[in-house]
Amino acid sequence: MLYSMTGFGRCVTEDEKRRFIVEVKSVNHRYLDLNIKMPRKLYAFEAAIRTLTGKYVQRGKMDMYITLENKACGDNSIKYNREAAEEYFRYLKEMKEEFGLEDDIRLSNLSRYPEVFTLEEAKADDEEIWSLLEKAVTGALEQFGESRAKEGENLKTDLLAKLEGMKLMVAQVEEHAPEVVKDYQERLFEKVKEMLSDSNIDENRILMETAVFADRVCVDEETVRLKSHIDHMISELKNGGAVGRKLDFLAQEMNREANTTLSKSNDLKITGVAIDLKTEIEKIREQVQNLE
Repeated sequence: MLYSMTGFGRCVTEDEKRRFIVEVKSVNHRYLDLNIKMPRKLYAFEAAIRTLTGKYVQRGKMDMYITLENKACGDNSIKYNREAAEEYFRYLKEMKEEFGLEDDIRLSNLSRYPEVFTLEEAKADDEEIWSLLEKAVTGALEQFGESRAKEGENLKTDLLAKLEGMKLMVAQVEEHAPEVVKDYQERLFEKVKEMLSDSNIDENRILMETAVFADRVCVDEETVRLKSHIDHMISELKNGGAVGRKLDFLAQEMNREANTTLSKSNDLKITGVAIDLKTEIEKIREQVQNLE
């Protein structure tokens, strides 16, 4: 199975107390770069989330968004701060005596002062929270994986078609290359005949010049290596797995051979095929950089 580094996943889990919403998305990247955005109260679970994510993803720039919604009021409790209330009351009495004010201290007034009554969140069970959060993260990662696998298979189909087309291009170069040398030899004979104005031609010298030319424009090694790289890439695509980096390297090597073929070319047809090869290789390289 091939996986694209581009994907999206979402999962919602809940119980009677809380609800988790986890969303994951990613784009291509050389390594795994995970950015997690979540409530501060969940920071303690970050390491566990990263470990869990690493089981599903090897490469990609990922963003994970975790939302927590508390459903049960029982998670909060009201606390009465006696010390704060006593201190407020004492200062109010002092102000009454100091400024000669009317004593109108009431319970309803005193209870409204800051810190007299506070709403505190009850301490939650970490195991209980993680059990629900883990399900949400796992569910999002699994959907994320399905999305990446679907895109990966689409890339695989397109890449295999491009590689088969490249095989035909290489075959065209191999078929036409001997004709280039033959044409050169014939043109050389004609040119020498015109220069000498007779048929006394040193055929050995012509053959030597032809051999030098053939060696200079020979692309046998390049076509052999190109076919080898193409076959290797096809094999890796069919085997699947995390092959993105390897395929990117093979694409670079194919581009090197196509460049050499183009630089050696002394024929318009081979030049045209070499340019088409380079164009297809560039397309392939752009696509394999999206594979994990």
